[in-house]
Amino acid sequence: MSNNLSYLLGRKGKNKSLFEELGEAAVQSGTPNAEKMEALRQEFLVGKSTVYGTVSFYDFLRPENQGKKVYVCNGSACMTAGTQKHLNEKLGKHFKAEEIGEMCCLGRCHENSAFHVNGKNYSGKDIEQLETIKNGNTATAERYNVGCKGTAILTAEYPSIKEYYKIFTSAIQKPSNALISELKDSGVRGRGGAGFSMAFKLESCKNSVSDSKFIVCNADEGDPGAYSDRYIMENRPHALLMGMMLAGYMAGADCGVVYIRGEYPESVEIISEAVEALRKENLLGINILNSGFNFDFKVVKAQGAYICGEETALLSSIEGQRPEVRVRPPYPTQQGLFNKPTVVNNVETLANLPFIMQHGGKAFAAIGTPKSTGTKLVSLDGYFNKPGIYEVDMGTPLSIVINELGGGFKKPVKAMHIGGPLGGLVPVSKIENLSVDFDSFAKEGFLLGHASVVCIPEEYPLIKYIEHLFKFTAHESCGKCFPCRLGSTRGYEMVAKAQTADYKMDMELMKDLLDTMEAGSLCALGGGLPLPIKNALKYFDNELAPYFKK
Repeated sequence: MSNNLSYLLGRKGKNKSLFEELGEAAVQSGTPNAEKMEALRQEFLVGKSTVYGTVSFYDFLRPENQGKKVYVCNGSACMTAGTQKHLNEKLGKHFKAEEIGEMCCLGRCHENSAFHVNGKNYSGKDIEQLETIKNGNTATAERYNVGCKGTAILTAEYPSIKEYYKIFTSAIQKPSNALISELKDSGVRGRGGAGFSMAFKLESCKNSVSDSKFIVCNADEGDPGAYSDRYIMENRPHALLMGMMLAGYMAGADCGVVYIRGEYPESVEIISEAVEALRKENLLGINILNSGFNFDFKVVKAQGAYICGEETALLSSIEGQRPEVRVRPPYPTQQGLFNKPTVVNNVETLANLPFIMQHGGKAFAAIGTPKSTGTKLVSLDGYFNKPGIYEVDMGTPLSIVINELGGGFKKPVKAMHIGGPLGGLVPVSKIENLSVDFDSFAKEGFLLGHASVVCIPEEYPLIKYIEHLFKFTAHESCGKCFPCRLGSTRGYEMVAKAQTADYKMDMELMKDLLDTMEAGSLCALGGGLPLPIKNALKYFDNELAPYFKK
């Protein structure tokens, strides 16, 4: 990361950024033209390589995106469901081959057959109305189950803005240290995968001296199979926004940035409308309700890059730099967005704050387990009889989620990929050994992560799934560290060759490759990929044996 670039790109303030300007320039053709890139380069005082490096990275900005009119979801859940071949055939009757692109993932994992056209997402049986959709006359008819087993925090309905935000107006009458103490009592940990203490981040940012600070919501929910953050943004937007405002008060931040993945256009629209509703209620701006607290929001629409789910790559993205992972220290709470102290948390984590501030940290800690407090949202894909979003107390047996809430599997399943592409590959034989909490999964050699569930049916070749994981990582790698950049590519090449040529993989070579990626990668993309592949090699050795040397 270049400190000079961060300062340069931040000099126009949060309301005019290079990243958003490039996105607007790509609206008509799918990629910014050379003249516009040159004009922006001069306006922001950066080099040609900076602008081109940024544009060429994102799925929805790079030159290859030019002329695309419809996008097919290539996420893991749609892939294992086997719906996308039929979908492509249908789309091929209405669009030229060069007009069809790919997106990953649209968060329609509950019913698959997902595609994007005219700035909207569709799935399930929507493809049967494609002609009407093309003409802009049909909205999606998406439906999924929402349920709760235990305490309803994130699935609970909330009242009107005036009534709901009494939690916020009451909280900002107290010293910020008192709120941080409640947060410490709650034991709330990050729900995006790492499980890091939220109170530690906020206190670290509070203790950093700066004229301005940021609260950044990582709403780049890129894990295929996960749509819990999308559920919150589209159905409980004010739980998230109030959570960010409370976090801002605790950390001494004056700006909240909601970075929403471009594959979720409905989320961008709903969150933007919710921000405007707050503005009308005079709950944003300077000296809110004469409290001395200043806070406002900026909603940023991303442009298609899984790596932006990593917090430092996300910060570089907002600035307009190529979203490469930053070396730490310094940590974002010390030097983050535009080199200012910044706290980055995901949607579900932030949405817990209103409950904690209303009922107290100890009330939250009383839910779940001592080390995994509160509740967790779980996303179930289309292989369940009752797919959808379910909220459970941490520590709930996984068998209850699978069989009671999800209604069991529609057809025989041999494994579940839980926690996104970097999560553990859990054989169904392990269901009874696991509960929904960080420590249970870690003890068994898995990762709870986002708690998304992608099912792998009995007939789906596991070698194809491993190939998919390597290919996904190779495509999404930021390229900064060679263990991830080269390791994922070499892994993909080996697995593909073992299926198409007279070639057997060397098990020791594969293990060395995975160990190198795990130990040497800068972030969890390269470092996390080995986990599901090691799980597959351990639990499905008989199925995979034909592809390795004896």
